[in-house]
Amino acid sequence: MSKTFTVSDQNGTEALAGALAAMAKPGDVILMHGTLGMGKSAFCRAFIRAIADNPHEEVPSPTFTLVQVYELDPLPVWHFDLYRLSDPEEIHELDIEDAFADAVSLIEWPDRLEYLTPENRLDIHIEPGSSVDGRVFKLDPHGDDWSNRVDALSGDAQ
Repeated sequence: MSKTFTVSDQNGTEALAGALAAMAKPGDVILMHGTLGMGKSAFCRAFIRAIADNPHEEVPSPTFTLVQVYELDPLPVWHFDLYRLSDPEEIHELDIEDAFADAVSLIEWPDRLEYLTPENRLDIHIEPGSSVDGRVFKLDPHGDDWSNRVDALSGDAQ
């Protein structure tokens, strides 16, 4: 069952990212959907900083590098930006299978995955909110484990 969260500003985005980071575990795949400027990278940055337990952790966008790897304690995070890829076969060069097995994978522009999209995953769709900095996050779990974790988050279920 999907769950929707409405936030009024960046602090709300960071709180939601932190709540998801607190329940993350190796092998998690989180797919970030939304148009340019919706806050996919901001959400990922907040998620990574929450895992690192460091609000000042440097988290550059992987727009040009395609992937940034964070060997964090308690678990590694791989942040992918697939925007510039034109063929799903190119994804293998990023060692995405390693990330799927041992790390949390945050993936922006996941439509580029095509047939490589894992069945067990969390899709997050971001849309504009009612204010300039507001956002609506629709969390769409796939797999029992994700369903249970999303259900445990407080928010407006839809």
